[in-house]
Amino acid sequence: MYRYLLPLGIAALALAPAFAQTYGPVESGLTANRIVEPAAGLTLEAALALALDGNADLSAARNEAAAVDATIKQAGLIPNPEVSVQLEGAQRDTRTTTWLVNQPIELGGKRTARINAASRAYDTAYADLNSKRAEIRALVITAFFNVLNAQERLRLAEASLQLAQRGSLVASRRVAAGKVSPVEETKARVAEANVRLELSQAKSELVIARKRLAATWGNPVPRFPQAQGNVESLPALPQWPELNARLNQSPLLIRARHELERLQAVAEVEKSRRIPDVTVSMGVKQNGDAGNQAVVGLSIPFPMFDRNQGNILESLRRVDKARDELNATEIRLDGEMAQAYERLNTTRIEADTLQRDILPGAQSAYDAATTGFEFGKFNFLDVLDAQRTLLQARSQYLRTLAEAHSAAAEIDRILGAPAYANKP
Repeated sequence: MYRYLLPLGIAALALAPAFAQTYGPVESGLTANRIVEPAAGLTLEAALALALDGNADLSAARNEAAAVDATIKQAGLIPNPEVSVQLEGAQRDTRTTTWLVNQPIELGGKRTARINAASRAYDTAYADLNSKRAEIRALVITAFFNVLNAQERLRLAEASLQLAQRGSLVASRRVAAGKVSPVEETKARVAEANVRLELSQAKSELVIARKRLAATWGNPVPRFPQAQGNVESLPALPQWPELNARLNQSPLLIRARHELERLQAVAEVEKSRRIPDVTVSMGVKQNGDAGNQAVVGLSIPFPMFDRNQGNILESLRRVDKARDELNATEIRLDGEMAQAYERLNTTRIEADTLQRDILPGAQSAYDAATTGFEFGKFNFLDVLDAQRTLLQARSQYLRTLAEAHSAAAEIDRILGAPAYANKP
């Protein structure tokens, strides 16, 4: 007896080359194009639009969500029928040929369970997309203000160089007049050289910051000449109860919840597989010259050994794991939110103090020391000390501003939406 199983899908597989030649290849997704920004001043809104449109990681998350969406369609398909042929006997007159069409019939709600699991997987993929979008937005905000900060550092370094050159000129004149020792001029030249090094570092930091910002939308060579904005515009401090209430809708928390639901749906799929499927057969049996007979068959597996118990147990343990991960995510995000909120609050206070008290005082002390040195009331060490204090205060102010925007962007990332009105 010979038995041949011919799945009906073989015909479609054989026709695939002809189908492709006639209708073209099957679409496999969209490839993200490289975005190049215009050679003009760049605002925060423009940078966000460029990154949300051209970021490769975000495009990959979109394609993943689209791919998972296709699994819902696949999950709803019923099993293909099979055509089988049985030959009994070698002689034509006595040979018996049986033609059968076998149709598997799924029992136990397998199809419904598969569709539900695929739908929950799509929810998880879509939550991943929202989480990635919030992450990219926070990354762009931080990178943009780093560029503003680097631009300001460069401007301050150039201004500091002018101050250092002025100090060197004053020291040179006083040495020429015989009022101070040549050592004072040497100290002034050393201070000027240090400021030149800081200027070189500031230029390098600006180049790096611009590249990091442009990289968020996939452009390795930034074309924008400068970022447009006010680096001193501090982000507002939201109310803690409002932030705490919105934390429940964080994309990361939503993603963890959907992952738990997905694994619960997968567990239901594994449970449905405990019930065996039925295969119904219908066909015709040809008995040589004796005529044809109708054939009807029913095949039911007997679940004596394999009841899918291992896969069920595995899926249940993964559900427990996802539940633990959800609890851990809630605790982690609550801690991260509290830390970011405290950082934002502290840096706002520090920036206000620096802007209101320390910077004006340091500038006044430097001006007084320089004027006094010119008239011989102070030595050059006083000028250098005042200059160093002024530069340190300015650098600290810029670091504080950068830290404030970084903390606000972190809150933005956790919540998945802007938590403050920030218009640089």
